[in-house]
Amino acid sequence: MRLNPIVKKDIKVQSRSMKMSWGVFSYELILALVFFLSMLIIRNRNMYSTDNIYSAMVWLYPVLAVTQFVILGIVTPVRTASSISGEKERQTFDIMMTTSMSPFSVIIGKVMTATVQSMFYVIASMPVMALCFVIGGMSWSYLFWFLAISLLISLFSASIGILCSSLCRKSISAVIMSYGFYLIFFVATALPGILYAATPRYRAYQYGTTAAPGSDPLQNLFLFLLVNPAVYLTEFFSQIMAGESVVNGLSDSIGVGQQKGLLHSVASGNTWMILSTVLFLGISFLFLWLAARRINPARKAFRKRK
Repeated sequence: MRLNPIVKKDIKVQSRSMKMSWGVFSYELILALVFFLSMLIIRNRNMYSTDNIYSAMVWLYPVLAVTQFVILGIVTPVRTASSISGEKERQTFDIMMTTSMSPFSVIIGKVMTATVQSMFYVIASMPVMALCFVIGGMSWSYLFWFLAISLLISLFSASIGILCSSLCRKSISAVIMSYGFYLIFFVATALPGILYAATPRYRAYQYGTTAAPGSDPLQNLFLFLLVNPAVYLTEFFSQIMAGESVVNGLSDSIGVGQQKGLLHSVASGNTWMILSTVLFLGISFLFLWLAARRINPARKAFRKRK
């Protein structure tokens, strides 16, 4: 299988620079500080307790995992947000587009470079993460779940950055737009459910002052949370740590025990996690396709002819 030329070039150039080494050092330093701070908090909270301190150490896993997810979510879009717009600023974009590579191959190469770099940091953090499993006594399968979620977050974040980079001429504008997209996924997807929960109809239904409908269609507004990263990670850690579904509990409280409706079906079992993962992958590839379409020189030439 032939490696994408952009991935081959960028990884080779960046691996020879000290920036990569300092990046890994900073990443590991942050994780080490979070680890020791968490250990200090656990020790202080259990100093006068008769409970086994090792039962509290299982929380090292979600703390360190969330720390890495936050770092990946912040850093990865910055890398891809400056990939296309940076080429435009250096006036090398037109030269790059004259090669035999298709626009989609260029986009995939830029995204793969950022994803490989992100996963390199995650792999480098394995010695620190392994302490959670040795001390906390957790299953090693959770480590592979962590790697899978890290890959998904890296791909999703990189796709947001590359789309914004294809839309903007300046890197700083692309970075700001990337975080604006993040705001949409974190806040805008939760607004429909919040607004529905604030309606008199919902409050009357909850407190039993009106007859409970078989299935209120407006309850399906909560399905927008399927593409909310915060809900996705909360559901993941809830199922890993407690074996319970937060979304299923939300569905029961909204439906007041109703065992029917689309929301209840999606929230049951692992359906929510599976469907949410598929949606995040679909959105990522949609953003990649839109970015490739945006930088396609043939499309620009066709528009000029019209």
